[in-house]
Amino acid sequence: MLFKKLLFNTIILSSFLFSKSSIGLNINSDDVEFNGRYSLNEYYQSDIEYHADLSYLYSSEENDLISFGINGEGALESAPGLIFGFGFEAVYTDDFMAIPLLGKVRYILPFDSDIPTTSLFLSYSYAPSGLTFSDGESYSNLKMEANMEIIPSLNIFTGYRNIDTDYEYEDYELNDSFYGGLKFSF
Repeated sequence: MLFKKLLFNTIILSSFLFSKSSIGLNINSDDVEFNGRYSLNEYYQSDIEYHADLSYLYSSEENDLISFGINGEGALESAPGLIFGFGFEAVYTDDFMAIPLLGKVRYILPFDSDIPTTSLFLSYSYAPSGLTFSDGESYSNLKMEANMEIIPSLNIFTGYRNIDTDYEYEDYELNDSFYGGLKFSF
């Protein structure tokens, strides 16, 4: 019951904070991740879409992970439906901190108008030892998703993520899992 109240309040409060942007929730049997994306183009007009992203990954078995990132995304005129993005993140757990560089690509599948907008997404972020702090040695995060807009402003998605954190004293896979979720756009 407490979890339902917390989830409801988080969604309501986030809708005001992330107006004209999106919030998302993805789950599996061991993890819950909350995502928020805020469009920075409301303040700065450009052909490139700039975003601030915030996420919180709660793991029942491992450390929780908080990340904040800034990135820009742009489409290629010569490749319709293909969008590239680059940026950086700040990642924090109880005993680990990193500032990985981020690259991502999204491909909007060329279906006709009878099929809802469907896209494939791939992102990879990496921080070598020079961008990893506390007890950390390196950090990497691979994420793959398939996304479908089922009604305007509501997407469902499924994906896979692998978060690898290498410490000075051991290599540690923080998360390796499939998940599913919903994303609301405002």
